[in-house]
Amino acid sequence: MAQIFTYIRFNGKAKEAFDFYKQCLGGELAIQTIAESPMAQFMPDKKDQVFHAQLTNGKFTLLGSDMVGEEGLKYGNNMVATLQCESKEEAKDLFTKLSAGGKVGHELAEQPWGMIGDFQDRFNVDWFVVSM
Repeated sequence: MAQIFTYIRFNGKAKEAFDFYKQCLGGELAIQTIAESPMAQFMPDKKDQVFHAQLTNGKFTLLGSDMVGEEGLKYGNNMVATLQCESKEEAKDLFTKLSAGGKVGHELAEQPWGMIGDFQDRFNVDWFVVSM
């Protein structure tokens, strides 16, 4: 069964925020910068920003990044419900169901780290669907 995680978007403050969350909540922190990601070639001016951060402490997982769309951060788009699926089939099924009537940002597609897609559902909630 899929799990849901909170994904928080920052605009250049993700490392600082996740260092703070680790200090407060404990756990293991993994941070990948844009320079260390497949997006490095497309965003050389943002190479030191966080592409993906993950703080895990047995009971929770908090995800985030500095990746923000062209519209920038606005009220309501700084958090994303992330659905971590156990299989690609489950990811495809849930992506199709949840995105119905909404607006797909990126179709579910294979990436170097697994499958990922995003959309805003018909209630204006932002979602990532992933399968590793």
